[in-house]
Amino acid sequence: MGAVAEMTNLPHLLDQLVPLIRAAGAAVMAVYATDFAVTGKADDSPVTEADRRAEDIITAGLLRLTPDIPVVGEEAEAEGRAPTVVGQRFWLVDPLDGTREFIHRNGEFTVNIALIEGGQPVLGLVLAPALGPLYGGGPGLGSWVEDVAGQRRAIACRAEPPEGLTVLGSRSHGDAAALDAFLRGRRVAAVRSAGSSLKLCLLAAGEADVYPRLGRTMEWDIAAGHAVLAGAGGRIEVLPGGAPLTYGKPGWENPHFVAWGRPDGR
Repeated sequence: MGAVAEMTNLPHLLDQLVPLIRAAGAAVMAVYATDFAVTGKADDSPVTEADRRAEDIITAGLLRLTPDIPVVGEEAEAEGRAPTVVGQRFWLVDPLDGTREFIHRNGEFTVNIALIEGGQPVLGLVLAPALGPLYGGGPGLGSWVEDVAGQRRAIACRAEPPEGLTVLGSRSHGDAAALDAFLRGRRVAAVRSAGSSLKLCLLAAGEADVYPRLGRTMEWDIAAGHAVLAGAGGRIEVLPGGAPLTYGKPGWENPHFVAWGRPDGR
């Protein structure tokens, strides 16, 4: 089916992506089961054969499904092969978010596919292949989580509990001093660490309340999780100032931001 027809039915398009992202997840897990090698990219971030295999599978599948929509993948961009997408609708792919989690074998890594339109993610899928859940959704579509048996249930952000916020921090990229400064004066019940884009999905599922990201991220790291969060009633705001986070920026780097999982704001 052509791209124009697909765009009239985003839920159907989301469902068509499920077998594709699961195939990429299987490729990731096949590498995970081996004594895989780790190399460094130009920015000193690690990369494995799992990153490359998963991106190849996703890119080929997306181009078959929607040949008129360009695909920007993290590994292709690192190698200078990504298309120019200024002002266009495009796919944004992170084939293995949380490569450090993958290397450390703690299971907290994800495969991510997002569709960007007008600078915003309109749908996204986040698969945690070692842990099982697949999250999907987008603004206006609602959000859901699917288990390994294909059973799906709706998810939504929660209101802040009376005991205070559950705060999420990065397992591999934490800045304790910056996090303490952000939380000063807020009622906090717990602080949890989690890897990769799973943090955004935990907010969407009502398992936590806020994720301040006070360090470097790239657009592909969070776009799919952003879509799932938005579909569940949450949002991401740029720090400082609270402007919406946008995609397709020169260089693909995000400013600091805060992701809110509860729909009632601050």
